[in-house]
Amino acid sequence: MAKVILTNEVSGLGSAGDVVEVKNGYARNYLVPRGFAVHWTKGGEKQVEQIRSARSARELKTAEEAQALKVSLEAALVKVQVKAGTDGRLFGSVRPADVADAVKEQGIGEIDKRKVEFPNPVKSTGNHDITVRLTEDVVANVTLQVIAAK
Repeated sequence: MAKVILTNEVSGLGSAGDVVEVKNGYARNYLVPRGFAVHWTKGGEKQVEQIRSARSARELKTAEEAQALKVSLEAALVKVQVKAGTDGRLFGSVRPADVADAVKEQGIGEIDKRKVEFPNPVKSTGNHDITVRLTEDVVANVTLQVIAAK
């Protein structure tokens, strides 16, 4: 088992700043190369405090704000325009950053792109269900409408 410090939120494992134990191969081959974690050291405890303070600055201030944003996200239809072929297949796929930008442009609110989760890659036009994890406890189920750009 390897002890690592998470630098980003990893679904099912923990949030940024958490110290977790994972299998050696998972840490060596996935978490560390992708920048999701760093190896734990005695000097790394200072890093933990910095990561946690940065995370708390990014998080929504209160649970009431998170609930209000959840209600507005679930009530709205988030529209994203992307390049698509004639049969409705996209050139590439919709990224979490595209969703975060669309939510901001439509005036619904601001979300962190790292909080957007796709159950399946979005590679066609139409309506798709995605989730946005606003806090540990508050998860919004959002309908994403993908429209072909003209």
